Amino acid sequence: MLDLLTGDAQAFLTKTWASRVHVHHAEPAALTGLLGVADVDRLLTSSAIRTPAVRVARDGAVLPESGYTRGGSLAGRPLTGLVDPAKLLGLLDDGATVVLQGLQRYWPPLADLVAQLELELGHPCQANAYLTPPGAQGFAVHSDSHDVFVFQTHGTKLWEIDGTELLLEPGVVAYLPTGTPHAARAQESMSLHVTLGINQLTWRALVERAVTEAVAQVPDTHLPAGYLQDPSVLAEGLAPHLAAVADAVRAEAPGAVAERQVRRFLTGRPPRLAGSLVDRVALAALDRGTPLERRPGVPCVLEDAEDRLRVLLGDRVLVVPARLRPALEEVARRDTLVPGDLEGVLDLPSAVVLCRRLVREGLLRIA
Repeated sequence: MLDLLTGDAQAFLTKTWASRVHVHHAEPAALTGLLGVADVDRLLTSSAIRTPAVRVARDGAVLPESGYTRGGSLAGRPLTGLVDPAKLLGLLDDGATVVLQGLQRYWPPLADLVAQLELELGHPCQANAYLTPPGAQGFAVHSDSHDVFVFQTHGTKLWEIDGTELLLEPGVVAYLPTGTPHAARAQESMSLHVTLGINQLTWRALVERAVTEAVAQVPDTHLPAGYLQDPSVLAEGLAPHLAAVADAVRAEAPGAVAERQVRRFLTGRPPRLAGSLVDRVALAALDRGTPLERRPGVPCVLEDAEDRLRVLLGDRVLVVPARLRPALEEVARRDTLVPGDLEGVLDLPSAVVLCRRLVREGLLRIA
């Protein structure tokens, strides 16, 4: 995914990441199909979408939800924050920008993109989209507290980035590091662009987590009474606790902290199970030649655990017998396969059983 967004993933990671603005010209069709105006139309007018998945801004100010929402009911229970299409389109006609928030949670093409980007970066990501009428500007010059990729899927938008102008049109991708001042104005036609926000993890957060684990071992008991009159009493009692924390931090192996971070990230992602019901219906017919494919954005990281094997699947851990490692290594190497491809390391019935299990777990899907 980084190759698509940057042109060269390795060069981006080593020379550009978190340091400077980067502009890449990609094949337009690879990006415009991720979210088009017709898709946004369907979401806003035919899907019962609710706030906070939608917000509206005009002239740098976020408009009150009451101006574009209504109430409703479902199965006799009240619903609030439903987008009122007529009101929303009226605001759009008057120059307001409509923002679709958190698209990675409900729009599959962007969910796939975000999940794959997260695995390449090792940082949580999100996707918003901005629909802006001709000539309008949703927000004044501002900077974000996270890195972003932005790309146009319809129309054009003139961006001011750090004082430099950039015309964003389909196929152009811009990367803006945290804190980069920017603003954008739609041109002669309706504009739709996607922003991929990177909620970066930092060294401070990783160190704080390691230190917090050490501090958790300090007894949570009362300070001595009377220390206001004699601070040395407090200092004498504090010294061994600080020493214990320092010793624990010094004894912490960086490799172990790194492994915990990897495991935390690769087991704490949102579930990725789109299409799993359809796959379950087809599972009974799965055989030696059934075409399978790796589900986009789902990792397959293997950890040995004595006679068992832990498989990190993004949102959870799958534990299987250690003898399945060769077969799972083969699955991890491939984007597509059939159960028969595993016959070199498993007998056919076992290969079929494993593939069925991996389809149920969401690592594989039926192509």
